[in-house]
Amino acid sequence: MKLQSKTPLVLITGASSGIGQALALHYMQRGWHLALVARRTDVIHSWLGTYETSADSYEIYSADVACADSMAAMAQTCLTRQGVPDVVIANAGISLGVDSSVRADLEVMARILATNVMGVAATFGPFIAPMTARGSGSLVGMGSVAGIRGLPGHGGYCASKAAVISYCESLRGELRGSGVKVVTICPGYIATPLTQNNRYHMPFLMQPQAFAEQAVQAIDAGCSYRVIPWQMGLVAKLLRLLPNALFDRVFAGRPRKPRAPD
Repeated sequence: MKLQSKTPLVLITGASSGIGQALALHYMQRGWHLALVARRTDVIHSWLGTYETSADSYEIYSADVACADSMAAMAQTCLTRQGVPDVVIANAGISLGVDSSVRADLEVMARILATNVMGVAATFGPFIAPMTARGSGSLVGMGSVAGIRGLPGHGGYCASKAAVISYCESLRGELRGSGVKVVTICPGYIATPLTQNNRYHMPFLMQPQAFAEQAVQAIDAGCSYRVIPWQMGLVAKLLRLLPNALFDRVFAGRPRKPRAPD
C-alpha cells in the first residue's frame, strides 16, 4: 500500500491519449504524482514507459467512466493506495455525429451522454466528501466550445458538453465555502483523435501540449470557467450573442460530424 505523501496528486480520466495524455505528461514534468484512469491501460503503460519516472509516482487504473460502479471501485482503490487527490480532472469523452432520424444513432447518443455527462458525475462523486472533509481540492470538468450552441449533426456531443458546463456550474454553487473548487475548461479545436476525422475547417487548432499548459494554469488559478485558446473564447461570446435566425443561416450546410457508421 502506498501512503499519502506531501507530493500533490492529480487524477485524470481518459488518460490514454489526446488531452488526457497531454495533461498527464504536463503534471508529471511538474513532479506531481499521477492517478491515470482509462479503459485502455496497456496504452498508458506503453507511452509512460518511454519516460524516466519512478514507479512510486503513479498508479494506472482500469475503469469505465460510463459505469458508476466501476468508477466507485476505482476511486476506493485510489484513496487506499494514493490518498485523496488534490486535483480530479474528468476528461474522458467521446465525440460522434448523430442523426436522430436513424434509430441506431439514438443508442450512439445515449452512449455519448453516458460517457460525457454521467461519466463526469461518476468521476467527481467519490472524491467530493474526502475533499470537503480535507477542506481543499479542485474538480475539473472538461466542457467544450461545442457546448455553447447546438451545431447541426453534433446534437449528441453539443448536448453532452452543454450539460457538463451546467452541471459544473451547479456543483460549484453547492461546494461554495467548502474549500473545494470546481473548474470548467472548454477547449476549442485540439489536435487529438477526437478531431482528426472532422470534415470541416477548425479555426485556431491547438496542439495538446500547448492546451495542457494553459489548462493547468487555469486550474492552478482556480478559474471557475475558461475557454482555451482565448481566441475561441471570443468566438464563444459571439455565438452566445447571435440571434437564432442569423446563427441558423451561418451554419446552414456546414459539414457534419462523422457518424459512427462512417
